[in-house]
Amino acid sequence: MTIGVNAESEPVVMPAAFLGHGSPMNALEHNRYTAAWRRFGASVPRPRAILVISAHWFINATAVTAMATPRVIHDFYGFPDELFAFDYPAPGAPEVAAEIVEAVHPHWIGLDQDSWGLDHGTWSVLAHAFPEADIPVVQLSINAVEPIEYHLGIGERLAPLCRRGVLVVGSGNIVHNLRRMDWKRPEEGFDWARRFDDEARAVVLDAPGDIARLAEHPDAELAVPTPDHFLPLVYMAGLAAAADTDSDVLVDGYAFGSLSMTSYTIGAVGESSHEAEGFSDKGVVPVVRDDLPPPDETNL
Repeated sequence: MTIGVNAESEPVVMPAAFLGHGSPMNALEHNRYTAAWRRFGASVPRPRAILVISAHWFINATAVTAMATPRVIHDFYGFPDELFAFDYPAPGAPEVAAEIVEAVHPHWIGLDQDSWGLDHGTWSVLAHAFPEADIPVVQLSINAVEPIEYHLGIGERLAPLCRRGVLVVGSGNIVHNLRRMDWKRPEEGFDWARRFDDEARAVVLDAPGDIARLAEHPDAELAVPTPDHFLPLVYMAGLAAAADTDSDVLVDGYAFGSLSMTSYTIGAVGESSHEAEGFSDKGVVPVVRDDLPPPDETNL
């Protein structure tokens, strides 16, 4: 199968997406969030490659994986053996890594040949969206020392990759406060989580280039106590602003009071919906398990 082109061998313009990945257990579970990711993957043209900006590669530099065979990283603690055994053997794409370096110039990006791979922010969602693991995948790190404007600008510079058959995916959670999680609220969001998520929705759908203003929101300190899970959305907002294309909600909801599971598509046609196949808005959410450690000890 020829990838990245249509039947007339013309370049395919790929959409992009922000996926609220939640617990790594979603890799093994089937719920309305994973059903939405699967539906999204089935709806898009086959990508030439997938670029993921994951919350879990948060380092003091900007780098892109450039190895031919990225390792699968189980970057968490205290979960069942079945999850540690999970594999997603997608190939890498060194040539796409080089294109990314060129796309963001004059910003510097290092080519990572051996230190990282695919973390659970990547494989837990791609396992549903592209379960065959046969599409090349690269990851772009999130530079922890740069301001929000830097990340927005990088996202803008990634937009041309969509016209080259590359699917760009941000993987994080808009609201992500593990210390405030309440196991008795598996399907609920605290008022402050809902307010922040609602404001983020208004910005993403109507003015993605203004995403930085969310830092001034009254609930930002509670909703985003650390930037790692929020910043993948900033990359996608930058891409949406540069591409001047519509965004839509793929699926939304809350988990344990302090996690937003909202996901967005960018430039997708007719595939976004608040209901995933077979699941209503009150559908199954990640299972509450008594054998798991507290969330702040797991690297969710």
